[in-house]
Amino acid sequence: MAITLNSGFEMPIVGLGVWRMEGKDIRNLLINAVKIGYRHFDCAADYQNEREVGEALTEVFQSGLVKREDIFITTKLWNSDHGHVVEACKNSLRKLCLDYLDLYLVHFPIATRHTGIGTTSSAIGEDGILDIDTTVSLETTWHAMEDLVSMGLVRSIGISNYDIFLTRDCLAYSKVKPAVNQIETHPYFQRESLVKFCHKHGICVTAHTPLGGAVANTEWFGSVSCLDDSVLKGIAEKYKKTVGQIVLRWGIQRNTVVIPKTSKLERLRQNLKVFDFELAKEDMELIKSLDRNYRTNQPAKFWGVDLYA
Repeated sequence: MAITLNSGFEMPIVGLGVWRMEGKDIRNLLINAVKIGYRHFDCAADYQNEREVGEALTEVFQSGLVKREDIFITTKLWNSDHGHVVEACKNSLRKLCLDYLDLYLVHFPIATRHTGIGTTSSAIGEDGILDIDTTVSLETTWHAMEDLVSMGLVRSIGISNYDIFLTRDCLAYSKVKPAVNQIETHPYFQRESLVKFCHKHGICVTAHTPLGGAVANTEWFGSVSCLDDSVLKGIAEKYKKTVGQIVLRWGIQRNTVVIPKTSKLERLRQNLKVFDFELAKEDMELIKSLDRNYRTNQPAKFWGVDLYA
């Protein structure tokens, strides 16, 4: 099942995110994911595992499991490379062993001090606060992203972690409209207004934390996961599904793309088995009532400044 982007290309509605995935684990995981049926993989320069993903993809293509055109690959421009978009994209392509990207996103709406192509550690000043590059505007970054499309390096371009106002601005100055806005959204952080705004303007919404972060965000940010919610557990029992499957199905029925991250084979299978049932309207409304406006991904912990304030 896929969504047609405003660029005309199709994007599978369920993908596999590789954030916080160890390079040594990627080969077997990615190959197994392809065998199970995954055709959409979400990467980023900042995840520091593009090279390992590229090696696994090369093996997948050479083995004849799938062709390049069967796989949808996303990666992202890191904050410190806003003034070096073309070079950063080409660097990611080299690591991923690809001739083109299906989707390239601006990872965060912030330009920071350049630390060298391929160097994605956060640029923190002596005061412990992110060193923001005030000479590069988001508009300048976006026009460089547009150049990637005309160069044939990227099929679709998009944004990530943009709010309504920044998304609106991007629409105002763009020649090539953003095809996707990848944001955190899950039952505890539904962001209904932003989702509606994007859909109204033909921008696909991808949920980069569709299960509420689970263990990963609990470890890093001390956040609470919606997977432990008693209401969601009750709905899962009703449909004889896991809570994760219920949450992913809810995301799909909101017309969002979901890219859950897992390194467990059984969970890989479960996360893809969300097309054989449909949540009733009353259950969609019940999940809607769980919204806490609760963000689980908080980079301020590392950056010394809250970009969402």
